[in-house]
Amino acid sequence: MPPYLLGLRLGGRRVLVVGGGRVAQRRVPALLAAGAEVVLVSPEVTPSLEDLIADGRVEWHRRPYAPGDCAGAWLVQAVTDDGKTNAAVVAEAEEARIWSVRADDADASPGWTPASGQVGETTVGVLSGGDPRRAAGIRDAVVEGLRDATLESRHSRRKPVGVALVGGGPGDPGLITVRGRQLLAQADVVVTDRLAPRELLDELAADVEVIDAAKIPYGRTVTQERINDYLVEHASQGKFVVRLKGGDPFVFGRGGEEALHCARHGIPVTVVPGITSAVAVPSAAGIPVTHRGVSQEFHVVSAHVAPDHPESTVDWAALAASHGTLVLLMSVERMALIADALMRYGRAADTPVAVIQDGTLPGQRTLTATLGTVADEMAAAGVRPPAIVVVGDVVTVAREIDTLRADLGRDP
Repeated sequence: MPPYLLGLRLGGRRVLVVGGGRVAQRRVPALLAAGAEVVLVSPEVTPSLEDLIADGRVEWHRRPYAPGDCAGAWLVQAVTDDGKTNAAVVAEAEEARIWSVRADDADASPGWTPASGQVGETTVGVLSGGDPRRAAGIRDAVVEGLRDATLESRHSRRKPVGVALVGGGPGDPGLITVRGRQLLAQADVVVTDRLAPRELLDELAADVEVIDAAKIPYGRTVTQERINDYLVEHASQGKFVVRLKGGDPFVFGRGGEEALHCARHGIPVTVVPGITSAVAVPSAAGIPVTHRGVSQEFHVVSAHVAPDHPESTVDWAALAASHGTLVLLMSVERMALIADALMRYGRAADTPVAVIQDGTLPGQRTLTATLGTVADEMAAAGVRPPAIVVVGDVVTVAREIDTLRADLGRDP
C-alpha cells in the first residue's frame, strides 16, 4: 500500500534521534529548522552535531540507547549503524504508539522520511517506494524547476509588490542568486543595465516590459534620476518592478539611491544581494583577494574619478602604504594616473598586477603586468571596460596555481 504523506508541525515537540553518525547529521538540522526539541542518544557524534550540541540546540545523552528513551517523544528516528538497536528503538516506539523511522531498513520502518527541499514558502517532499536515490533525484528536479520558475507560471504565485533591487552577479547568468531569479520571473517590468546578465531577459514572459537603462562609458546613458522615476512610475501603477543590476546593488551600484527614492514615494523595496564582481571576477581568474601569509585585507575602490580629481574621496596615500590587495573597479581609462599615484605614495613599481576583462563571461581574458608597466600593457592589449584590476602579491598566487597545473598536465 502507498504511504500517506503528512506534513508534521514539530514546533516545541520532542523528537528522539538515536544515533550520531552521518544519517543523524543530515536529519537533525532539518528537525531543528522545523522547531523540534531534539534529544540525541549516542555514545559518539560527528563534529557537525557536536557543534549544535555545544550551541545548546540539541540535548545529548552520551551513551547507547536504553529502554525508556522513547518516553515523551512525538517522533523517533532510529539511525544507528546497528540493525538490532534500530529494531529495538522502533519496537519501543510502536508499543508506545509513537511514529518512528528506521533508517537502515525501509520495509521494517513504520514511517519513511521523504527527500525534501524548500523553495520560498513551498516545501517539496518525495517518496519513491523506499528508493531514496530516486526520490532525491525527483526532488532535485522539482526544486530546480521551482527555483528557476520553469515549473510554475508567475501568475500562479503570490504576486510581490513594489520594487526589487536584484543583484545579477558578475555577468555569467548562472551566478545570479536563486532568490533573484525567482523575483525576475515574477516581474511585470524589468529595468536593466548593461552589466546585468542579459541572457536572462530571454527567459521572461512576452508581456514583461523591459526598460534599457544602460550607462555606457563615454557613450549613451540614462540618468540616475530617470531610472529612479521609472521605478516609482511603474510601481505606483501596481506593477511589480525588478531593477536588474550587475554585481551587487549596494556595491557601487547606486542601489541605495534607488531605495531612498522609492522610500520617499512610499514604494516598498526588496533588496536581493548579488555576487559582487570585486570578489567574483578575481576568483574566476584564479586570484584569491586574500591569502594566508600574503594578504589578510583587501580594499575595493571605485576609480571612476582620477586620484587628483577634486571629487575623489579615496585616500590613495593610505592605500599605497597598506599591504593589502587593491581591487579597482571602473579604472581602465585612468590606470596610468592610478599607477603613478600608488608608486608616488610608496607602492613598489614591481608590484604584481592583473587585469581581468569580461570576467565570468565566455570572452574572459587576463593580462598580468607590474604596477610600473600595467598602463602601457593595457593600452597595447586594447583592454576595455568592464575590467577589474587587482594590485598585490596575491596575483603571484594565481601564477603559482597555473604553473602547478601546467606541470601536472605534462607527460612524465
